[in-house]
Amino acid sequence: MSLQDHHSPTFGHLPTEKQLRIFRAAAEEFALRGFDSAKMNTIAYGADVSVGSLYQYFENKQALYLAVIHNSIAEMEELLDTLLHTDADILLKAERILREIQRFSRKERLLIKLYQGATAQNDPHLAAQLAAEIESVTARIYRQAIQEAQAAGEIRRDIDADFAAYMLNSFFMALQFSYSCEYHAERLRIYAGTSALERDDFVVEQVLNFFKSALR
Repeated sequence: MSLQDHHSPTFGHLPTEKQLRIFRAAAEEFALRGFDSAKMNTIAYGADVSVGSLYQYFENKQALYLAVIHNSIAEMEELLDTLLHTDADILLKAERILREIQRFSRKERLLIKLYQGATAQNDPHLAAQLAAEIESVTARIYRQAIQEAQAAGEIRRDIDADFAAYMLNSFFMALQFSYSCEYHAERLRIYAGTSALERDDFVVEQVLNFFKSALR
């Protein structure tokens, strides 16, 4: 499914700056209030557009929500492709992702909170759509990285690439939430000490040690 599936052709012809303004206002509203409580008129006000225009661009609130998710996923896909499609071994690739998680999660806390809210949807149909939007990209990229590492002899061949990709993504998702969402930040402090969130090198080192023992 493409971003175009979620918005009208009119939105696609808007200046990039205006599109990004709408996405930013929508991401903030959805992150702070959740999908059910978010208001289209608040989003329109934050983006400096009329509510009528917003409904010209997006059929309904769900279409806008999915468009915001998809736009963020497209940016993430480009970044992951850049980080992983190198000659570096699998652990160095993982380190690059961990460092980027630490940087991005602090810079874009609202987007990470938006993802967190997306993973807690009670609507089964919407949850399935969101899972397809969010997880299909990372599943493909991580699976490919693991398979390439197996072919290069960097990690064990008896590991199932699909399940290993799921486990890697689960680690990365937990860390994203820890750097941007209060509950998960406190959870990390309880397990790893009050200074864990300020010790970036320590977190990277420990996660890589865990990956190394599991994959080799």
